[in-house]
Amino acid sequence: MKIELHLLQNFAPSNLNRDDTGAPKDCQFGGVRRARISSQCFKRSIRQAFQVHALFGDGTKDRLAARTKRLVGEVAERLAKKGRDPALAFHLVAFTLQSATLKMKDDKTQYLLFVPRRLVGVLAELVEKRWDVLREAAPPLQPTTPALPAASEPSAEAPIEATKGSKRKGPNKAQEKAAAKDAVPKDVAAAVIAAFEDTSATPDLALFGRMIADRPDWNVDAACQVAHALSTHRATMEFDFYTAVDDLKPRDEAGSDMMGTVAYQSACFYRYSCLDVDALAANLGGTDAEEAKSLTKETLSAFLRATALAIPTGKQNSMAAQNLPSYLIAVVRTEGAPQSLANAFVQPVKASTDRSLVEASASALEAQLAKGLDLWGSKGLTVLRCGDVSAGVPGPSLLPSFAHWVDEVVATWERA
Repeated sequence: MKIELHLLQNFAPSNLNRDDTGAPKDCQFGGVRRARISSQCFKRSIRQAFQVHALFGDGTKDRLAARTKRLVGEVAERLAKKGRDPALAFHLVAFTLQSATLKMKDDKTQYLLFVPRRLVGVLAELVEKRWDVLREAAPPLQPTTPALPAASEPSAEAPIEATKGSKRKGPNKAQEKAAAKDAVPKDVAAAVIAAFEDTSATPDLALFGRMIADRPDWNVDAACQVAHALSTHRATMEFDFYTAVDDLKPRDEAGSDMMGTVAYQSACFYRYSCLDVDALAANLGGTDAEEAKSLTKETLSAFLRATALAIPTGKQNSMAAQNLPSYLIAVVRTEGAPQSLANAFVQPVKASTDRSLVEASASALEAQLAKGLDLWGSKGLTVLRCGDVSAGVPGPSLLPSFAHWVDEVVATWERA
C-alpha cells in the first residue's frame, strides 16, 4: 500500500531555502521561473517536527536517528562522564570503530552517518565493558607532537640516508587500516557491526533511509519519497534593503552603521510525497506481527502530522513565515502506480478579484486529480481531503479538521 500526500502551502515573504548565493532556490517549470524548496530541506524539517512537537511521546528524541560526523566524540563524552580519561576514551572509541571500516578525518568520521541516537549509548557500554581488553589491543596513545624547531638543517645525529629519505618502504595506508581493523578483538568487532546494523524501530531512518559508502550492506532503502516543492505560479525574487543603527551612537552623528540587501519571495507551493507503508513496516521491524503493526501505525500517524507541521527554518527570525498548509489531499492506494499532480501547474495559476491564489491552486489540483482518475481509473483508491473551506473547491466534501484527516488516513490503512 502507498499513501500519497498533496499539499498546498502559501508562504508569506520569506527565504526558507537558500542557494549558494544566499538567494531563495528556484527552477524552471512549465516554461516559467518557479520558487522552489528542496526535498532535502523539507525532509529535515519533517525530522525536526518529530522532535519539536514530541510526536513519539516524551522520549521522542531518543527514539530517532541523528546525522553526524561526531559519533566518536559523543561516545567518548559518555565515557568521560563515567570517569574515564577523555583523551584515552576518544582514542579507544576511534580504535574500536576501525573494525567497522569507518574512516576518520580531523577527529570526525569522514562523512555524515545517519544512525539511531541509541547507538551512542550502545557503543559507550561496549567500550566501557571491554575497556581493559581494548586498551591492551590498541596502539599506545601518542602525546601531542611538540612544535618543530625553526632551523631547517638536519640534526648531526641523524643518519644521512634518513635526512634524504629512506628507500625502505613501510606499510601503506590500506595495510595500516587492515592491521588496525584486525587488532580489534573479534567479539568486539562483531558487537560493533551488530550495533550499526540494528536500525529497527527508528522512525525517521525507516522513512528516509540511509547510504553509507564504505558499508553498502548497511544501507537502508527509504520508504518515503519527497519531491521538491514548486510554486504553483510564476515567481519573482525581490530584495529587502535594510539598515541598522548603533544604539549608543552620539545624537549629533546621523546615518546608519550597517546596510545591505536580502533576497526573498512569496509563493504558494505544491508539495508531494509518497509513502510505501509496506516498506516502512519492513524497515521498522518488530518482534512479532502485533508490535510491527503498532510501530507502523504510530510512525504513519506521526509522519502525517510532521509533514503538515514541517516549516523550513531559513531566515525565520527575520521574516517569520509560519504558514501551515491551506489544503491537503491524501490518496490511499492499494493498486496502481503513484502519481504526482505537479502537472496541474504546468500552466501557472493566477489570482483574480474573486479567487485567491490558494483557491485557484486548489481548483487546478482537483482538476488534475480528476483527469488522472478518469484516465487511469480509481480502483483501489481512497481520496481524503481537508483544508480551508473558503478555498471553494467544487465537489468533494472536506473532513472537518486536520486531526480528523490524520485519523481517517490511518483508519483507511488499517481497514485495507
